[in-house]
Amino acid sequence: MKNKTFILIAVSLLVITAGCLSSQKAEVVKNFDRSDLSLNEESPNREGGANDYKTAGSDRKIISMANIQIEVQSVQAAFNQITNITIASGGFISSSSIYDAGGRNNGRVIIRVPQKNFYPAVEQIESAGTVKSRQISGQDVTEEFIDLEARLGNLKKQETRLQEILKMAATVKDVLEIEHELERVRGEIERLTGRLNYLNQSVEMSTISVNAMEPAPLTGEEWGITDALGESLRGFVASIKGIIIFIGYAIPIAVFLIVAIFVARGLIFRLREWIDIRK
Repeated sequence: MKNKTFILIAVSLLVITAGCLSSQKAEVVKNFDRSDLSLNEESPNREGGANDYKTAGSDRKIISMANIQIEVQSVQAAFNQITNITIASGGFISSSSIYDAGGRNNGRVIIRVPQKNFYPAVEQIESAGTVKSRQISGQDVTEEFIDLEARLGNLKKQETRLQEILKMAATVKDVLEIEHELERVRGEIERLTGRLNYLNQSVEMSTISVNAMEPAPLTGEEWGITDALGESLRGFVASIKGIIIFIGYAIPIAVFLIVAIFVARGLIFRLREWIDIRK
């Protein structure tokens, strides 16, 4: 009898203990609120923030870009030279194209070079021809970079916290809700990581766009010695042709006029003789 009583008491204690633990887990999940995780992902983390901005002042994140237009004797030769400059600078060709434009070649090439070699590469490229235009610009992305890093750190803390809460979830509903929030946070982490990688690559590798064109040839409507001689010869031939045509038309008329003059003179002579006889 005592054994049965002891077993009943032990089972009751186990049930009560399990209920308390389950109640605690449910209470933790029940009290879960996204505001508890709001390590404000929209603003930089203030802890160490001053140090971040201090560092930014001495190490700015600048995206450098250049657009150059040059005139060259040969676009292909200029592109070969630009390729060698790019390789020597530790960069690569992003895109390149050459096309015919009314009897002369034009081309466009876009290269990427390390930031430290940006200005030396620009100067070497300009020496490949006659510079028609040049535009150099720099985009400061330091603040965006710091903001993204802070938001990314906050999101990773949220992810860790959600994983801890997920382990304490007691119901399927709680699990689904936490997993949904965890998926959202991880998606945001992936998006911000991609943006940071893009900014890093853009800062580390500067972009130089080069438009090259060959000088217009002295043909067509352009004046030249050959064209002048040709025009003179064609004008001379046209003049001779006009004279011949004029003579062809004038001869019959001249013959007719000569005959008419002789006939008229004969008639006048006879008329005078007749008048003299009548006198």
